[in-house]
Amino acid sequence: VQLQASGGGLVQPGGSLRLSCAAFGTLSRFNTMGWYRQAPGMQRELVARIISGGDTVYTDSVKGRFTISRDNAEKTVYLQMTGLQPEDTAVYYCNYNSLVPSVNYWGKGTLVTVSS
Repeated sequence: VQLQASGGGLVQPGGSLRLSCAAFGTLSRFNTMGWYRQAPGMQRELVARIISGGDTVYTDSVKGRFTISRDNAEKTVYLQMTGLQPEDTAVYYCNYNSLVPSVNYWGKGTLVTVSS
């Protein structure tokens, strides 16, 4: 599985961005796709993830501001980000993983910069 992320960029505080991540290849019927981010000097952290059935998990700092969704037919996961703040500045990485088979893939990151 290969992941192609897009949608990063520069946005002012309070603004919005939508990230997309398209998966290429054969996906497991039961899988999880998600977004992680890594700010300079920080460890990579989970932002949000969504399983193939639709259940979602968000890190506390983005709850109420970010929404993760997926289109299983298009094999694409989205991250709608609103109310962006400077602390959201990071490289955002798309992730795909499944238990059967046991795999974990990362896409190339896309940079999100929140600055006035």
